[in-house]
Amino acid sequence: MAAPVAAEGVILVGQKPVANYVLAAVTQFTLGSKKVILKARGRAISKAVDAAEVIKRFMGEKVAISNVSISSEKVGEPGKERLVSAIEITLERKE
Repeated sequence: MAAPVAAEGVILVGQKPVANYVLAAVTQFTLGSKKVILKARGRAISKAVDAAEVIKRFMGEKVAISNVSISSEKVGEPGKERLVSAIEITLERKE
């Protein structure tokens, strides 16, 4: 099963193996996307970073990491909310 794709070029990183996210991103680039964003929260952040590095290594000079943004998001029920770290890694295809 492929990695979930929220919107065009956005891949939500979760519990699946890193290879699934790499395949999803490479597929997006192959289909003509100029930009792919890997989004992850909490424990999945390290998996998103690993996927970005593998994609960069696999595609060589064709792709570069153009932006990395970090934030915190509130999750949970009202009254039991907590902050969870989040990351967005933007990969762009070079022409």
